Amino acid sequence: MTTDNTASDVWADTAYRSKSNEAWLAVNGRVSRIHRKKPKGKPRSEALRAANSVKSKIRARVEHVFAQQKAHMALFIRTIGIKRAEAKITLANLAYNMQRLIFHERRAANG
Repeated sequence: MTTDNTASDVWADTAYRSKSNEAWLAVNGRVSRIHRKKPKGKPRSEALRAANSVKSKIRARVEHVFAQQKAHMALFIRTIGIKRAEAKITLANLAYNMQRLIFHERRAANG
């Protein structure tokens, strides 16, 4: 675990919800934003559906960035050493951010 991450929320889908993961998050001062599963044999409650929907909106914003980098930038980390991997990810993030800046600048110019 790194110490430079100041965010405490952890976002994930239902596959990552377990008692051990929830306990680890609590011990390490993290806030679980992991989706909740539908109870077996029962219909999904409206509150559960609404809570998962809010979480999905946040996750989708982040997941689209990773999908863009993986598909269009051919981001595949296969390096020797963490520093080289970090450099490759940093360059991919920089390129992605430049693409987004150009997109927004063109959009603003066209009105």
